[in-house]
Amino acid sequence: MKVIKAREYDDQPVTQRVLNQAIDQGRKRNAPNIQPTTLRFLSELNALAIGFSDQTALLLPVANYPELRELSGSELGQMELGFGGKAICLDHRDLHMSISGMISASESLMGVAGSLIAARNGRRVSAAKATASKANGSKGGRPRKKVAET
Repeated sequence: MKVIKAREYDDQPVTQRVLNQAIDQGRKRNAPNIQPTTLRFLSELNALAIGFSDQTALLLPVANYPELRELSGSELGQMELGFGGKAICLDHRDLHMSISGMISASESLMGVAGSLIAARNGRRVSAAKATASKANGSKGGRPRKKVAET
């Protein structure tokens, strides 16, 4: 049996500086999570506007979702965020729709998301890319494309 000796930690007094550091660490940890914070029905566009914690918003047309097409304008205006901001809900109709599911059902939004992810991943530098770039640099750079003679 392996024996692991416990470390001793001295308690630090909680000063304003230590408290501010803890708050900053918590904010950084939660920063990537974009949380839906507002939901509004825009009758002039016949769409639901979902606002997020980073001040961005998304419009989802009611016509794209069969569950929403059956609802009246007043019912669409009564919809609320539920499940910790993960869904839109209309309790008296027992309607609960996942926001991420609604977004993934939209081909155009998924196309945009796919191209954004591809662009972000293309900027990443891996060891293989760095090695290939170094090898091309030692040869004088990327070889020129050969143009077919006519």
